[in-house]
Amino acid sequence: MVLTYPSTVSRNHGLWRRPVRRFAVVEDSMRPTLCPGDGLLAVRGGRPRRGQLRVFPDPTLPTRFLIKRVGAVRGRGRDAAFEALSDNPRAPGVVDSRRFGWVSAAGSYRVVWTVRGPRR
Repeated sequence: MVLTYPSTVSRNHGLWRRPVRRFAVVEDSMRPTLCPGDGLLAVRGGRPRRGQLRVFPDPTLPTRFLIKRVGAVRGRGRDAAFEALSDNPRAPGVVDSRRFGWVSAAGSYRVVWTVRGPRR
């Protein structure tokens, strides 16, 4: 994941008070759902739900972000945590909850829009 820049949404969207960020997919860990070159629009916060795509700081390398599918969820509110799973766990260099454990929902982003990049 590569963060491009933060922005906000206009008031007519209902999300206007939540920070929105754009991300770009750079690895194969979420194939076939997401491929390198795809773009994401994500909203900070919200309750994680099983099957949702979430973006969060990598617990093993805080200077980058990861996108993963939510597995199980436990807790509520600020105490919520989720299992972060790759769709393609055999891709080279994949890290997910099998390596670093559960992820706090605080500070994570919910993917609300994807844009397909060029397919090779």
